[in-house]
Amino acid sequence: QVQLVESGGGLVQAGGSLRLSCADSGSRFIFNYMGWYRQAPGKQRELVAEITVAGGTNYADSVKGRFTISRDNAKNTVYLQMNSLKPEDTAVYYCNTIFRSRSFWGQGTQVTVSS
Repeated sequence: QVQLVESGGGLVQAGGSLRLSCADSGSRFIFNYMGWYRQAPGKQRELVAEITVAGGTNYADSVKGRFTISRDNAKNTVYLQMNSLKPEDTAVYYCNTIFRSRSFWGQGTQVTVSS
């Protein structure tokens, strides 16, 4: 049913930019909620940004002003534009949604920011 697939991660120098994408290749349902999370080595998984179907957004304080979450409902895809990247942004980034009371996660995409 729901299968979230992320793309766009990679290695970038500090100050650079990346855009992550996450698309559902299973249900084709337009989810009310989509979120981006990240997990750095030895750290808990944390919320980075989230967006509703109407476009309402919320960001972690650490990324406000640098990251932008957006979505294309026609493509059932959510994006995370990451600008002014810092080494502390290095983590595995996951997309998440809730469908029929179940939480679904993508496989994760590695983002590495070098100094």
